[in-house]
Amino acid sequence: MTAMAPTRIPRRFLPVVATFAVFVLTFGAGSVRYEGFASGQVVANLFIDNAHLIVLAVGMTFVILTGGIDLSVGSVLALSTMIAAATLQAGWPVWLSVLAVLASGSTLGLLMGLVIHHFQVQPFIVTLAGMFLARGLCFLISVESVSIKDPAFRAAATDTIGLGGGVVITYAVVVALLVLVAGAYVLHLTRFGRTVYAVGGSESSARLMGLATGRAKVGVYVVSGFCSALGGLLFGLYMLSGYGLHAVGMELDVIAAVVIGGTLLAGGVGYVAGSLVGVLVLGTVQTLISFEGTLSSWWTKIVIGVLLLAFIALQRLIVRRGPGT
Repeated sequence: MTAMAPTRIPRRFLPVVATFAVFVLTFGAGSVRYEGFASGQVVANLFIDNAHLIVLAVGMTFVILTGGIDLSVGSVLALSTMIAAATLQAGWPVWLSVLAVLASGSTLGLLMGLVIHHFQVQPFIVTLAGMFLARGLCFLISVESVSIKDPAFRAAATDTIGLGGGVVITYAVVVALLVLVAGAYVLHLTRFGRTVYAVGGSESSARLMGLATGRAKVGVYVVSGFCSALGGLLFGLYMLSGYGLHAVGMELDVIAAVVIGGTLLAGGVGYVAGSLVGVLVLGTVQTLISFEGTLSSWWTKIVIGVLLLAFIALQRLIVRRGPGT
């Protein structure tokens, strides 16, 4: 009787496994150091406080899988909160306001994708322009914070869902998890998703295979724009206001979460589940600093920077050794 060979983790899964290990270690350290840290509500709060970031990370995962980048997500989120707040203040019904927000974000994503594809401009430059455009449009609507007072919107923001044991989540968490599942389905079980991976692996090879590479390159920015707008709605639920200075620098947090979650910046490798774990790592670091009480919030940026450098180094090692199985 021959002995079974030990199961080897495929190389492409190593960054995700490493991210999950970091999450377990950081959360475990908090559980040992702080009383009450390991409670179910603290875990639930990780999702509640970062529901918008999860949605943005799903959209960013699509973009980075093609080898692109989207620097506009934070500004589009802020613009979405402003559109929602201004339209609701003007008396629009909630459903119409939501449609206007989602259409605006998707349209901005479509325009950026078309410029990137048809004019062969670097995504960094195009989305940087989109970032300034969206942020400027915020202040055309209002230079002041606009409070959201619509009763239906406020009810959706404050209502909770009980999970038992005194643990509750908000409807924003449900939306974020549905987006995560939808993103995983599209990437792994549709032709569009397979084309996204193929473009990130080798766009020229994907084109020779007859895949619709142009449609995929434009489509990922539409997805990112839609997710940014939806994330803006969730952030609006969280803050109950629209403001042009919301989410300044959030695009960097999203990129960090996706990269820490195992998506290669070169494209072709990554999973939305890994991006979720990346967001949870960032949320856990913030929670640890909050529980400590004596540390500056800037320590969050320092820790994230160290983790980001470590995971980029890990990605380089994986790329140099080849894809593996």
